[in-house]
Amino acid sequence: METPEIQKVLKSVLKKIVPSKIEKQQLMKFVDEVMGIANEVSREFAVIPMLAGSVTRDTWLPGKKEIDVFVLFPKTLERKRLEEHGLLLGKKIAEKLNAEYSIEFAEHPYVRIKKGEYTADIVPCYRIDEGEKIKSAVDRTPFHVRYLEKKFHPMLADQARLLKQFMRANGIYGADTKVQGFSGYLCELLILEYGSFVKVLENAIKWNPGFVIDIEGFYNKDEYTKLRKKFKGQALIVIDPVDKNRNVAAAVSTENFFRFKKLAKEFLDNPREDLFFEREEGPISEAELVLKLLKRRTELILIVFEPPKVVPDVLWPQLRAMARRMESILAEYSFVVMNKGTYTNEKDLAIVALEMQVSKLPKIEKKIGPPVFAIKNAKDFVNKYKNDAAAGPWVEDDRWVVEVKRKFTNAKEKIEDSLSKPVDVLKAKGIPNHLAEKIAEKFEVINETEKIVRLIERDKGFGIFLKKFFDKEDLSF
Repeated sequence: METPEIQKVLKSVLKKIVPSKIEKQQLMKFVDEVMGIANEVSREFAVIPMLAGSVTRDTWLPGKKEIDVFVLFPKTLERKRLEEHGLLLGKKIAEKLNAEYSIEFAEHPYVRIKKGEYTADIVPCYRIDEGEKIKSAVDRTPFHVRYLEKKFHPMLADQARLLKQFMRANGIYGADTKVQGFSGYLCELLILEYGSFVKVLENAIKWNPGFVIDIEGFYNKDEYTKLRKKFKGQALIVIDPVDKNRNVAAAVSTENFFRFKKLAKEFLDNPREDLFFEREEGPISEAELVLKLLKRRTELILIVFEPPKVVPDVLWPQLRAMARRMESILAEYSFVVMNKGTYTNEKDLAIVALEMQVSKLPKIEKKIGPPVFAIKNAKDFVNKYKNDAAAGPWVEDDRWVVEVKRKFTNAKEKIEDSLSKPVDVLKAKGIPNHLAEKIAEKFEVINETEKIVRLIERDKGFGIFLKKFFDKEDLSF
């Protein structure tokens, strides 16, 4: 329910997040220029350009300087030709605009045009008929545009803006692999389903993991259990109105699902404007870092290297996969990771951070073998260790026991040994391909406070990451 207090806050926020008349005119001038040339060039290729994204529904936020133009090619065109023609068409548009361009990569290559402070992505896709199977993920976008053109009333635009701004300010806006949050399309579908920003929040606080939203009613409620199995591990399930087999909210991490619920309750309980705008965050200080480690009695180990030149949507999942793999490698040697995290500025610094619960071990390790009555296994155990044992083998409570010298007594040594290998060995060990190639060239393992502080001084973003790494947010309510 929109109380007078909530209405007052939202009215004030809208004054700040609805683009000004001048800003709208400037963006639409760029849109008209790009689309005019795109239509002209597209006729040469017998294809159809389509403006996509929030500009088409006027749900964009101030500061927007980029647009998406999807170019629909015949579905009979082979994939290689689609890519070639798409790039050629994009380059021609850039030339006629007298603008710079670059080739970017997603599911397939596309052209990014830059003119002044504005950019336009020219994305080729297939012109698929309704009900037909798509040939690439981007083929859905034209259906999204048409669906919202029909269903999304202009009166809902500001409600979508409020939701997007609320999520952006709190770091959960965007379906990219870095954020793992709510896409613009998902925000618009939530507004379409519930009717207003406040109603989205009121309903969100009632969501449980695996909550299903099916706007078009493709499924009966008694089918929701099957849907949860189909989309196992996905915290929120929002059936795509143009594809009943797709979850629009698949990118939303469980952490961000609960963060949104917590934020929703926080605003409804205490409506305030600052929840809509990013708070200035500072990096962790040297004193704070030292105090954290002293209080926690843990060791912080950083694996530092230069990130590969790949798109962020490839880089971030590989960093997270590496963190998981390092945790497993260390566990094999009885080292215990308590917390792990990843950071990159996507330019010249990538870090896997491991907070160790157990990072140092005795030089001697006791190994418990099989029962003496398991004759074959017992013989194998004794033969394996008898020549290298520090003590034993001996019998203890009807089991063979031996003491052996550990190869590694601290986690840093083990990490350095594991990563100081040729690239093919690193890949075989489970280090993701692109990262393995950079680590094989150069990496550093850091656990000294002064070196960590120097990294924070070098990159403020890393210092902010480290502060959040230690100060876990309470998501309960």
